[in-house]
Amino acid sequence: MAKTKQREKGYGNAEVRLERIEPFSILSVEGKVINKDQMPRLSDEQLRELMRRMVFTRVWDQRAVGLARQGRLGFYAPVSGQEATMIGSEFALNKDDYILPGYRDIPQLYWHGYPMYQAFLWSRGHQHGGEIPEDVHVLMPQIIIGAQYVQTSGVAMGLKRRGKKQVVITFTGDGGSSQGDFYEAMNFAGVYKLPAIFVVQNNRYAISTPFSKQTAAETVAQKGVAAGIRSIQVDGFDVLAVYKAVADAAQRARNGEGPTLIEALNYRLGPHSMSGDDPTRYRSKDEPSEYDEREPLVRFRRFLEAKGLWTEQDEESAIEEAKQAVADAAKKADKFEKMTIAGLIDSMYEITPPHLEKQKAEYTKEGK
Repeated sequence: MAKTKQREKGYGNAEVRLERIEPFSILSVEGKVINKDQMPRLSDEQLRELMRRMVFTRVWDQRAVGLARQGRLGFYAPVSGQEATMIGSEFALNKDDYILPGYRDIPQLYWHGYPMYQAFLWSRGHQHGGEIPEDVHVLMPQIIIGAQYVQTSGVAMGLKRRGKKQVVITFTGDGGSSQGDFYEAMNFAGVYKLPAIFVVQNNRYAISTPFSKQTAAETVAQKGVAAGIRSIQVDGFDVLAVYKAVADAAQRARNGEGPTLIEALNYRLGPHSMSGDDPTRYRSKDEPSEYDEREPLVRFRRFLEAKGLWTEQDEESAIEEAKQAVADAAKKADKFEKMTIAGLIDSMYEITPPHLEKQKAEYTKEGK
């Protein structure tokens, strides 16, 4: 995680320190280890599990895109191309650590224990999607851009005051780093040395706005320097580098050393969401192909195949597992009891106000 410092003259005799943050990688695009000193200690089975989860997530995403086109999902944000950051970061956590996601971060929730069928219900706006199982330490995906960052500082403060060794991780895109909540959250976390990990998945676009038009900063990572928190940039296509970065950040947080900002360099292969976004309107025709060799699944597959840890049969098994899981989850979501207005009112109040009781009776009579 190399970081070089430069100095240049400021006003009078003062000096301005400029921080240049270099991206951290472990694997080359050919899948070869180029940073042996930083190689995480993972067993062969753990390495295979990382690959299984990435393949599973890619197939799940492809299927979910199809479901969205069929009208069987509501809002859906594709994740293909960002699997290494999503899977690698969650894999580095303990199950009692908290995840506060943005709307694209459904895979992290799933691998942390949140049921897939509930994710589908959440996408449709069904309230059961938000009824998180008690032993699953996640909050629901935040639709307001960047708001999960402020909430992360709040949850982290609560854990610290209770003397817990848990950490809180949150995610946003590069567009989220332009929001005021982003700075406020990091400043608060930095002041109180909170056990928080802030991840920015820089996939180059805030919907259609390229990164170069969002900020004059060279990197998102250096924005954390002003908040006095550890800030690094990681190759988000490299699942081992992401795992190492998050594992180190989590260990620092548990040791009381404060928060970390991680900028993961990514690229989303598909549209921003299935709600009418057309990436061909703001990307050049050849742009996606520039990322083919850096693709996370291709790179890690090469690494595992060279070690004799992944076969075509393993790949097919993960693909079939994902297809079945998505089909089962969609079927369960389809059969789940439909929401009613009366039921929604009941779930909002322990004691329903009289005027809403009257409305509820009217809706129940109408079968709503």
